Amino acid sequence: MARTSAIQNKMMLLVLIPLVLWIGAFELLPIIRMIFMSFQDDAGQGFTLGQYVESFASPLYRQSIVNSIKISFFSSGVAMLIAIICAYSITRFTTKLRDRMLMISNMITNFVGVPLAFAYMILLGGNGAFMVMARELGWDLLAGFDLYSGSGLLLTYIYYQTPLSILLVYPIYYAIRSEWKEAASLLGASTWNFWRYIGLPVMLPGLLGTFSILMANSLGAYATAYALTGINYNLLTIRIAALVSGDIFPNFQLGSALAVILAVIMLISLFINEQMSRWSRRRGL
Repeated sequence: MARTSAIQNKMMLLVLIPLVLWIGAFELLPIIRMIFMSFQDDAGQGFTLGQYVESFASPLYRQSIVNSIKISFFSSGVAMLIAIICAYSITRFTTKLRDRMLMISNMITNFVGVPLAFAYMILLGGNGAFMVMARELGWDLLAGFDLYSGSGLLLTYIYYQTPLSILLVYPIYYAIRSEWKEAASLLGASTWNFWRYIGLPVMLPGLLGTFSILMANSLGAYATAYALTGINYNLLTIRIAALVSGDIFPNFQLGSALAVILAVIMLISLFINEQMSRWSRRRGL
C-alpha cells in the first residue's frame, strides 16, 4: 500500500510538470526579466536606479501615477457605495430573482475593454444618442460633460467596477446573523444603531478587502482607457504601453521600471486585502 501510494504521488507530480513549465515560461520569466531590465540604463547595460529616479522625478510619469491612483480610488469608492446598497437589496429578493440578479452582475463584469468604450461612445460621445437627445430637449445636465476626459473615464470605470463589487459585497451580508438583529431589537436598538455599532463593524474587514481588490482591478485596466481617450489622459498603463510599443524610440528599461511600480502598488492593495481577511478570520466573522 505504501509503495502504491508513493507511485501515485510521483504520478501526480509528473502531471503538474506542464503547469509548472507554463507558469515559469509565461509568468515567472517575464517578471524576472522585467525587474532585471528596470535596473538597466537606456543602453541596456550596467546597474542603475536611474529609471526609478526618472519615473518619480519626471512630471509626466509622476502625473500618470497620481492619475491612476486617483481614478482607481474614486471609481472603487463609488462602486463600493452602490454595491453596498444593491447587494443588500438583492439579499431581500426571492431566491429565483436573487440568482438572476447575480447572473446579470456576473455577465456585466465581462463587458469591459474596447466594447465598453465603444458602447459609451455611442451613448455619451459628442454625437451620442443621449447627448443628441439632451440637446434636442434643451437639457443642460450633460452640456459640460466630455466623455473623452477624466470624468468620462471615471464613469466607465465605475460602470464595470460596480457589478464586480456587487458580487464581492453580496456574500458579506451573510456574516450578519439574524439572531444579532433580534437581540438588538429586544434591547431597544434602532435599525440605524444596529448597522452602526454591529452590522458595519462586522462587514468592515470584508468591505476593505473588496475595496483593495477593486483598486488593483482598476489600476491594471488599459484597453478601456486607451480606446476611450487614447493618450489624451495620462495613466500609468498608457505610459507603459507608449514606452514599449508606441514611441518612435521605445525605452523598455523605463517601461519596465514603471511596470514594477504599478505591480508594487497592486501588491500593496492585495496585501491589504489579505490582512483584512486574516483579521476577519481571527475574529471569527
